[in-house]
Amino acid sequence: MSKTTMKSITLAIIFISLNALQMYAQVPFLMVQPEEVGISSERLQRLDDMLRDYANQQRVAGSVTLILRDGRAVYFEASGYKDVENKVPMTRDALFRIASQTKAIVSAGVMILQEQGKILISDPVGNYLPEFLETTVAIRSPVDESYEIVPANRPITIRDLLTHTAGISYGYGIASDRWREAGIQGWYLADRDEPIREIVRRIAELPMDAQPGERFVYGYATDILGALIEVVSGQTLDHFLEEEIFTPLQMKDTHFFIPPHKADRMTVVYSATSERGIKRAPDPGDGTGQGHYIDGPAHALSGGAGLVSTAEDYARFLQMMLNGGILNGVRILSPTTVELMTVNHLKDIQFRPGEGVGLGFDVVTNLGYRGRPGAIGDFGWGGAYHTTYWVSPQDALVVVFFTQLRPSAGSDIHGKLRTLLYQAIID
Repeated sequence: MSKTTMKSITLAIIFISLNALQMYAQVPFLMVQPEEVGISSERLQRLDDMLRDYANQQRVAGSVTLILRDGRAVYFEASGYKDVENKVPMTRDALFRIASQTKAIVSAGVMILQEQGKILISDPVGNYLPEFLETTVAIRSPVDESYEIVPANRPITIRDLLTHTAGISYGYGIASDRWREAGIQGWYLADRDEPIREIVRRIAELPMDAQPGERFVYGYATDILGALIEVVSGQTLDHFLEEEIFTPLQMKDTHFFIPPHKADRMTVVYSATSERGIKRAPDPGDGTGQGHYIDGPAHALSGGAGLVSTAEDYARFLQMMLNGGILNGVRILSPTTVELMTVNHLKDIQFRPGEGVGLGFDVVTNLGYRGRPGAIGDFGWGGAYHTTYWVSPQDALVVVFFTQLRPSAGSDIHGKLRTLLYQAIID
């Protein structure tokens, strides 16, 4: 064999190998037999049966569940329908409104800015959004429903927003009448024909529900962080997240508003009924219905509840977090930042039994107090459309469960999912 021929063969092998690596980089996750990572296939079948039964009984319309262990997929299944009336089967690439699961991604975006040296999370938010330098708090009268408005005892910090201890609700608290008059109530912003920066300016003028650092109050905190990202980065929130997180992690199907060519992949929202069934939610809706993610104004980029995604995309983000900030050789965050995000930041502030709050996640601090299967150090959250997820560093697990059920009327599917997964782990 001539040297020229050998060189040609060598170059061909290198070319094929590079193409194989490139193709592998596009593979979502390597599917393996559950036993390869310490999970019983036989016992995992119980989970599969439950998910299919719930869809067949129309306790949910359908769902997509993706379970990773050691970075490998042991379960990736679509059950039921994404549109019951038209008999459109659920698919693994279906698009779901993930609502508050947006918060974790935007919180990671804030931490990217800190790693770039542009902010410190201990900074007052007002350093970047001047309207927050001086805010007010509503104090309820001890004798009736009246209230007085007093100055905040200190500036709200970025860390207050990340941990939901800024005192900012969704506008239904003590001074709800003022929030209602301002037209700012509820988590759903996709129907608004104004940019998030303008909404946030008006939020700053309203009385908060608690003094900064006083207690956990769930509300617009992460929407304010989205506006912070825009001001500090000089980019709109969608472009910043695309550049810093979505493109590097190959999250190709995560958007605030759905491109027209993907509209047919969008799931329908259903509401649980008192008869233990479901009905199609109103269309168009205001967050309880189908929403404005396809044909809305597409102006308000809600960092607190605005994203649409797939189970695969969201699992990519979570696996990056589990890996200490890196996925497929692409580093998004440092291990120290990931650690800071996934430990409890609440000292004397009460949250849920056995759980604390990190920077964008809830965190398990006491397994017995919590009373559900899992491990100390697990972190996760959920969304208003009954989506949920968690990551377990101790058990090397990433779990993503997407459905579209609002209101869920006490559905027990999350508890069943957790229980039937953990009973299948044998190592």
